[in-house]
Amino acid sequence: MSGHNKWSTIKHKKGAADAKRGKVFSKIIKEITIAARMGGGDPEGNPRLRTAVLLARQSNMPKDNVERAIKRGTGEIEGAAYEEITYEGYGPGGVAVLVEALTDNKNRTVAEIRHIFDKYNGNLGESGCVAWMFDKKGMIVISAAGLSEDEVMELALEAGAQDVSSEGDTFEITADLVDFERVRKAVEERGWKTELAEMTMIPQNTVKLEGKKAEQMLKMMDALDDHEDLQKVFANFDISEEEMIKASA
Repeated sequence: MSGHNKWSTIKHKKGAADAKRGKVFSKIIKEITIAARMGGGDPEGNPRLRTAVLLARQSNMPKDNVERAIKRGTGEIEGAAYEEITYEGYGPGGVAVLVEALTDNKNRTVAEIRHIFDKYNGNLGESGCVAWMFDKKGMIVISAAGLSEDEVMELALEAGAQDVSSEGDTFEITADLVDFERVRKAVEERGWKTELAEMTMIPQNTVKLEGKKAEQMLKMMDALDDHEDLQKVFANFDISEEEMIKASA
């Protein structure tokens, strides 16, 4: 597994007990709102909304918050008009960085994102400059407690997954977008505990970072992740797990 995914997993586990719950809720509410706006308010017929609602449930978001966000998306109640924007650029050492945002003020958001890139020895680039380096996939992370890699592999591959990897106390299952819902449903029906189920961007190759560049990259990822308008951040760095854990402690 490449470094950016290790970072994502560490952040996900840390987030469960993070004091920034309000900011996490804000990001999820934005995603639910725009998912409902684009695909309707029924999670059963809207895979993106279903994924967002699952994330809300995993984050212990009150049901009322979820229902209000859906109604804002379908226009039943008034709310901010969010726009989806993707920013692309480079981090320390030439690492490719892809940022997905939901904002109601493009000028404000791009200025703040550019500042973060500049601060950590990176630079914001033109649209399309790094997107070609990533493949869009579905990723499901499940708890490894009581499970063997063989049984997870068997079920996942039969359901259409591309790959299964063991990552300590979790298994990561990746699938093409057309197979993602089928794989997610197979995992759910087996009763396995799902810690994360989302669309992600997998880099085609990685850039190994050490020392100061590794530290700057992790600080940049943390700053981007902390920005309220940014939903997801992807990068193709590879940093040793030991150094990553030390930096995120």
